[in-house]
Amino acid sequence: MTKLRSDRGAALITALMLTTLSLVIAMALLSTIITGTHVAASQKRYRSSLTAAQGGVDLFTREIMPRLFQADYDPAAFVRDFTGLDLKVALSPCLRQKLTSPPSAWSSCDQAQASPDPAQAPDLTFRLAGLPPATGFNISTKIVDTVPGNTDRSGYYLLDAGGAVAAQDDVIRPQHVPALYNIRVQGMREEPGVREKARLSVLYAY
Repeated sequence: MTKLRSDRGAALITALMLTTLSLVIAMALLSTIITGTHVAASQKRYRSSLTAAQGGVDLFTREIMPRLFQADYDPAAFVRDFTGLDLKVALSPCLRQKLTSPPSAWSSCDQAQASPDPAQAPDLTFRLAGLPPATGFNISTKIVDTVPGNTDRSGYYLLDAGGAVAAQDDVIRPQHVPALYNIRVQGMREEPGVREKARLSVLYAY
């Protein structure tokens, strides 16, 4: 009895197996590169949103919030002074209570206004962007906690440390207890489908 043996086709099968293995390795490498590109782009968008949020904090605390303490400010002039920012201020009794009272006394604020989410019923929103058609960033800010202090918000410092001419050194110097505000800020690029956003929690003493 004779055994029939043939090695014809083995080279083809080996070549197909090596080709399949090469394709798997190439697909895995391509998938890794694509994923890395997406992660790098996502991190870049997040860093841009974080920078915009930090700029929003500076603008809000240095320029906008001090004007909110003035009792006689004109809302129209308030918005007009910041043209180009698409500034929207919720000039409501809730915001007035947030500036002067602790959260337990925010009777004019609903659940959304009192929530810690800066994107939900924000106290103030504005847009940071370059020249058109540059894509900008939407900034949302909200006061989420207040600890009242004795800061003079009138702009007139009646209790000046200098004293009168004849007072010599008998000057009353009251201890300054600043009002503390916990402010939440969110920065997000204004592009459809973008999910990267940066949120900051800032303790502001006035």
